[in-house]
Amino acid sequence: MRGAVLHAPGDVRVEDRPDPRIEQPTDAVIRLAATCVCGSDLWPYRGIEPVHGPSPMGHEYVGVVEEVGSEVTTIEPGQFVVGSFFASDNTCEICRAGYQTSCVNRQPGAATGGQAEYTRVPLADGTLVATPDLPSDDLVPALLAASDVLGTGWFAAVAAEAGPGKTVAVVGDGAVGLLGVLAAQQLGAERIIAMSRHEPRQQLALQFGATDLVTERGDQGVARIKDLTNGLGAHSVIEAVGTQESMMQAIRATRPGGHVGYVGVSHDVSLPGAELFFSGVHLHGGPAPVRRFLPELIDLICTRQIDPGRVFDLELPLEQAAEGYRAMDERRAIKTLLRP
Repeated sequence: MRGAVLHAPGDVRVEDRPDPRIEQPTDAVIRLAATCVCGSDLWPYRGIEPVHGPSPMGHEYVGVVEEVGSEVTTIEPGQFVVGSFFASDNTCEICRAGYQTSCVNRQPGAATGGQAEYTRVPLADGTLVATPDLPSDDLVPALLAASDVLGTGWFAAVAAEAGPGKTVAVVGDGAVGLLGVLAAQQLGAERIIAMSRHEPRQQLALQFGATDLVTERGDQGVARIKDLTNGLGAHSVIEAVGTQESMMQAIRATRPGGHVGYVGVSHDVSLPGAELFFSGVHLHGGPAPVRRFLPELIDLICTRQIDPGRVFDLELPLEQAAEGYRAMDERRAIKTLLRP
């Protein structure tokens, strides 16, 4: 099969790779209908995370089941499925509490790399969710978004306790932040402030339900949020970047007693204890338990109540994956969809 491999920072190649096969009786092999480049893929691409030799890339995936192991009982060949970036058994105590990304048997979801023609998914019964029917092609991008960025934005909004009567601020205008806006709107937030200085992203945020736009960052961004909230700060803040500046901006923009839902992959974030202590702010986040939300999100998508697929503003064949990375790295694209 063909698959994307990162050889060194800035060096993505699509090359021949072994076809995945069933290795454990709980595995499934999927023929991918679509995959994509994630913002977190840019960390090793930029050299911020180390690259240890050629690495198969990609962890977002949807497609049709080709084969299942002998112990798989709920998924069968021919079904169209959506999975999460972590595989989980969905039966352990942690999974049953709704935190499948911390499953005691957690494994990579697309074990052989998701930016490819096929992938192997471990723990298929607990990881994959089938759609009611084979979806029409126009629904595939939205279902692909559910495998990570929609589920992650949704978890951020839930962790921030977005809901009726709440003002929600969103730090980060990538795909996760934008879908955090959509999630906050679906959860009934009264006011949603999107922090963005990029016009196409601002427009998409407004389409997803943002009521206000803030272009300032850092302390100036915090001051602007305070101006919009009678000096108090937002009830709920979504942090969708993962840097020191974005985390402190999120905490400082939250009112005492408010909630920060943080899902940006953390890079050298260090929280000042005294400031955090006196802020009175709740922090909750981490790798999103996408599997918890997949049944609900798939239903919302298949009944066309939401269209998170609009975050994909560049679609390329898999063979052009390197250009998809470049476009996102240079912020020419919000998110690149790849068709195998």
